[in-house]
Amino acid sequence: MLKFALKLDGVASFALGLLTLLIRPEVGIPVGWQIGLGSFCVVYGAGVFFLGTRATPDRRIVLLVIIGNLVWGLDSILTAELKWFPLTGTGVALVLAQGLAVIGFAALQFAGLKRAASANDRGTQPRSRSLA
Repeated sequence: MLKFALKLDGVASFALGLLTLLIRPEVGIPVGWQIGLGSFCVVYGAGVFFLGTRATPDRRIVLLVIIGNLVWGLDSILTAELKWFPLTGTGVALVLAQGLAVIGFAALQFAGLKRAASANDRGTQPRSRSLA
């Protein structure tokens, strides 16, 4: 489940980045911000997808991804609600939807991380204390 959640996040982030860079839909965010955010999403998406392809994704990096997703999602909601940019109606809808999706990715990744940790705990056998 963890690897699936990471790959899904990677593909969605990469696709959003490409959409933002290539099409730059009119959502009320200045073009410079769109280019920066789109570029970040492309690089981030590729990195998170790569992390999901590892046999055992590094727990510390996964935790950073989860925290980053939570911050990004909350920031997206605040951006729409506090009108930090003059978003269009479509812009508000897209920013809110994207923020909620990112929080959903964080929840899936956290659940996958917990499941992977419990599976590792079940697979660990106690060591024998005998010297013989």
